[in-house]
Amino acid sequence: MTDKKKVAILVGGGPAPGINSVIGAATIRANLEGYEVLGIRDGYQWIMKGDDSKVRPLDIQTVSRIHFRGGSCLGTSRANPTKDPKHLQAAVDVLRSLDVGYLISIGGDDTAFSAMKLANLSQGALRVVHVPKTIDNDLDLPEGIPTFGYQTARHVGAGLVQDLLTDAQTTSRWYFVVAMGRKAGHLALGIGKAAGATLTIIPEEFSTTRISLDEMADILVASIVKRLAYGRPDGVAVLAEGLVEHLDEKELEKYATDVERDEHDHIRISEVEFGPIIKMRVSEKLKDLGIKTTIVAKNIGYELRCTDPIPFDMEYTRDLGYCAAKYLIEGGSGAMVTIQRGCFKPIKFADMLDPHTGRTRVRMVDTSTEHYKIARRYMLRLRQDDFEDPAEIASYAAVARLTPEDFKQRFEYLVKNEAPPISFEV
Repeated sequence: MTDKKKVAILVGGGPAPGINSVIGAATIRANLEGYEVLGIRDGYQWIMKGDDSKVRPLDIQTVSRIHFRGGSCLGTSRANPTKDPKHLQAAVDVLRSLDVGYLISIGGDDTAFSAMKLANLSQGALRVVHVPKTIDNDLDLPEGIPTFGYQTARHVGAGLVQDLLTDAQTTSRWYFVVAMGRKAGHLALGIGKAAGATLTIIPEEFSTTRISLDEMADILVASIVKRLAYGRPDGVAVLAEGLVEHLDEKELEKYATDVERDEHDHIRISEVEFGPIIKMRVSEKLKDLGIKTTIVAKNIGYELRCTDPIPFDMEYTRDLGYCAAKYLIEGGSGAMVTIQRGCFKPIKFADMLDPHTGRTRVRMVDTSTEHYKIARRYMLRLRQDDFEDPAEIASYAAVARLTPEDFKQRFEYLVKNEAPPISFEV
């Protein structure tokens, strides 16, 4: 193994509150142990091209108070060296030329995978440790352990939704809020549950991988109808960004005519503006029912990524940064840093991989838990017990200008996969 006393730090993927805290704590710990620290600018963007000029020294004086602030003093990028073996080798070669023997990688699942590949390619010449970061909370950490940045993003997002709830009530309108979450619905559910949004929709609640746009729209239409039956013309629905990844491309073609297409003439799903599309489809369905309402589509996510960390993430990330540096210096490598029950526990890179894909596992929302079921019980959306109450269904049908039987025929399919009610053994 290496005896070079130089530590490099880089950040990959999207921003998350607390990055600077990790950088600061790791730098201070390494400096106090007699190690020089280098900050690598913009993740792998430059070193994977063989460019060693985007590097600057870090020391205690320059990082001692950066933990208060959001963003990343080293920048970040989504550059991925694992897509080309030449890029991965170039990154290893640059670190070797800089006399770096230790690397602290900060990022999400893709950056974790890059860190693992870098450690393997170096064959022990480079000790590598990864600090898990993403506001999506979708890295496969042990149960109850959040990725850093998630709690701050949820806190700020809940505040935004709280303000939108007040605006919606004041102006008698609906907001469709699309929250970040590339694959999983953790952030959308966390924001919606904390703020008391009217309802939240996440990919994990559907039993199939392909989701109909009409089904999603019907969920929202039914909630608007139910809300009107209770005398409220307003509401806020939080929608997980990852829902768009499961939509049928043929359905999207009607609403996403201006979206960029790939070389096979398929819609680039990542370019789809989900909020306006679901708003348009819901508006069409409401018009067919003779219901007039104002809907505003709004994305939140970029407002959350570089906000200053709340004390939870400030403390959490300082612990992670300290442990990352200490673990490397004491001989550790090839692992992700976690804090479990207040104690440092490394997770080896090999234990993070999905055996079927060979990539780092993604943590999805577990819809079988009380955490999710309680969230559903607080949402105002159609439930199975609604259809067991003739008076309730009659009131909804009246709003939709349908007979009770027609209402059942139109909307009852939405509750077919509803989870059983919560019950406790006492």
